[in-house]
Amino acid sequence: MTDEAPLRRRDTPEPERDGRPHADSPDPTSGGPAPVPLTAPREGTPRPVESAEELADVVARMATGSGPVAVDAERASGYRYTQRAYLVQLRRAGAGTVLIDPLPLDDLRTLDTALAESEWVLHAASQDLACLAELGLKPRRLFDTELAARLAGFERVGLAALTEQLLGYSLEKHHSAADWSTRPLPESWLTYAALDVELLTDLRDHLAAELDRQGKSAWAAEEFAALVASADRPPKTRPDPWRRTSGIHRVRGARAQSRVRALWYARDGVAARRDSAPGRVLPDAAIVAAAEADPKDERTLLAIAGFGGRSVRRLARVWLDALDEARALPDDALPINQPVEGPPPPHRWAERDPIAAARLTRCRAVVVATAEANNLPPENLISPDFVRRLAWSPPDEVTAQTVGDTLRGFGARNWQINLLANQLTEALPAPPPTTT
Repeated sequence: MTDEAPLRRRDTPEPERDGRPHADSPDPTSGGPAPVPLTAPREGTPRPVESAEELADVVARMATGSGPVAVDAERASGYRYTQRAYLVQLRRAGAGTVLIDPLPLDDLRTLDTALAESEWVLHAASQDLACLAELGLKPRRLFDTELAARLAGFERVGLAALTEQLLGYSLEKHHSAADWSTRPLPESWLTYAALDVELLTDLRDHLAAELDRQGKSAWAAEEFAALVASADRPPKTRPDPWRRTSGIHRVRGARAQSRVRALWYARDGVAARRDSAPGRVLPDAAIVAAAEADPKDERTLLAIAGFGGRSVRRLARVWLDALDEARALPDDALPINQPVEGPPPPHRWAERDPIAAARLTRCRAVVVATAEANNLPPENLISPDFVRRLAWSPPDEVTAQTVGDTLRGFGARNWQINLLANQLTEALPAPPPTTT
């Protein structure tokens, strides 16, 4: 728990209640008080920390603060090639709110050391842990308010929705998709960023109480520990990332697919050099259209939708060279469909293996029923991929032990296995035929 005085609604007296948040959204027609817009941090909007001297002062303040530390990061997704953090926000009781501009600073490892023993509070932690790790920031303990809300059975788990529902304050999220690489950052953006951590520890306390009331605190602890363990793990590299080009399903034949591949990698090279999001260099739709049309000269290329912009036109030779290279490939260098690891897509199961398809149906029914009984989303009870892999290739001897070991090998947590192993063990074998 934090020892910082929580914000109270300014238009209502302190309510008398048992400290437990409501698991259901309030009825907007019930006549209750409307949420109060939160427009400014408690101590005002701080200026971003940009120098080593300012960072040293922040480190000292955070080290002498108390309780959990609220942490957030802003990236420039959709604008920049990388997923680096362009602003880091922190708030801790006794230290206040801090905004850090990581661009002029070498790293933030001194701050990480100061916070080593603290619990970090993040919302949707998996989105920020990688970019924080790049700066030398890695939690040893954390509390994820979004994940906690999912485990507690809340239907709306966005930060603004939870803040409104549990704390009675409304947050505006109109800068969430902004280009945070912009410098200088506008004052309104800085206020928005500071407010993202203003109520995180208050929210954490409400959700921790709700998890405790529902007997799910141990479940959450396992989930949070798994997040900590993966905090600085590099993202998995996808084989053939060009195959994820939106609309590629319309491109027929290996030769045409080679044109998608060539244009995708040409665009990726330009995007990396410019530090620009690939879609801003050339849209996926333009790649697909060019792969289908196979233009051989600049005039034909520029007539294709998506190639008419000035910056795209300047790169016409790059796109034509990529298409020329694809056209010159011998047949044995064309793309081939790689074997997919694991089970096939579920819609093909009935044709490939009707028995496995029936197993999957029974296992899914177990997961849905167990999730409903425990008031949480099925995908948080167990990864759908784990269920598919278990149903496609169950252990040779189906027992609660072997099923549990199989799920654990996939990455399932103990609490998930404890809830599901016995029921999945009963669901995996085909039911005996009914007698008349």
